[in-house]
Amino acid sequence: MKIAIAGLGYVGTSNAVLLAQSNHVIAFDILQGKIDKINKHISPIKDDMIDDFFESHKLNLEATADSRSAIRYSELLIIATPTNYDFSTKFFNTSSVESVIALAVNENPDITILIKSTIPVGFTEKMKKQYHHEKILFSPEFLREGQALYDNLYPSRIIVGGEHIIASKVAKLFMAAAKKKDVKVMVMSSDEAEAVKLFANTYLAMRVAYFNELDSYAELKGLSSRHIIDGVCADGRIGDVYNNPSFGYGGYCLPKDSKQLLANYSGVPQNIISAVVQSNFTRKRHIAHMIMKKKPDVVGIYRLTMKNGSDNYRESAVLDIMSILGKNNVEILIYEPTIMDDKYNGWIIENHLDIFAEKCDIILANRWNKELDNVVNKVYTRDIYIRD
Repeated sequence: MKIAIAGLGYVGTSNAVLLAQSNHVIAFDILQGKIDKINKHISPIKDDMIDDFFESHKLNLEATADSRSAIRYSELLIIATPTNYDFSTKFFNTSSVESVIALAVNENPDITILIKSTIPVGFTEKMKKQYHHEKILFSPEFLREGQALYDNLYPSRIIVGGEHIIASKVAKLFMAAAKKKDVKVMVMSSDEAEAVKLFANTYLAMRVAYFNELDSYAELKGLSSRHIIDGVCADGRIGDVYNNPSFGYGGYCLPKDSKQLLANYSGVPQNIISAVVQSNFTRKRHIAHMIMKKKPDVVGIYRLTMKNGSDNYRESAVLDIMSILGKNNVEILIYEPTIMDDKYNGWIIENHLDIFAEKCDIILANRWNKELDNVVNKVYTRDIYIRD
């Protein structure tokens, strides 16, 4: 099958590599740098397994800036373009998805369109009616940053929402590409599939927020967060995941998906969903308050990225903490080796770790790294697995 993929972020790239094992995949993007990397068999995202696949697997994969030709000769179009949260409308900005759909139905009226971008509940049905195109489906992704290809090869489940016969065929396509052979497959309405994505990510955000609030309590009461969390999570019904306290949930998915779900709740009774969103703001204010109580002149930010091994700092919780500190006239210094510039949003960057540590009174580290061992007395972190 010839498949076109719109967008070369971690969803689009991982799906392109997954399906190019046994299909002809042509990906397109607005960024020429990503296109060039794909055509040179270099991953445009940070993912070790994708790097390995480019080196050791024969993939029928190419990339282009010519979206029209990619769509015109394909049987299936997968849309994986960004849908950032728009604070003015309190909804996802779906313009990139809509523009690709409009192009697709014009260039190839028979093409099946599968949306992988995260969208509001009801969006797929709206597009079907707007463009008089019944073959528009939605399939939620459950991918971890840095492990996107692995999660596609060994999926927890495959969900496709839309007309049953077409959705079943698409589900089989992903089943055939996966290495895990006992995958649970669910075909449902597109509204239900869209809701699965938002509720799943909001649950994860809720879990992060819960353990962060536990940690705030323990910190202020002089208790060991780790002892409490280990005791709580020894219950098999609760489990030992998403339980390490942080500066707040962040990244590309959890903040925007929880806010979008809250917007979709308009007219529906709820308390928990709004509390999940509010709890994240509360946690960031708490962290900033704990830092300001120490009256530092210079606060060092050890990495803007969300976690070790990541190059992503979109919606990173520490950014809001920095903003709060800055408004209270606290000087900020950043250590972030992935940024080559001297400044980030007006804040100074110092990428010599020794000089950075010397200049700072306190160093904020969302996640511990062994290179901080020599300055442990300056580090403020809520990572309870600090040296595990």
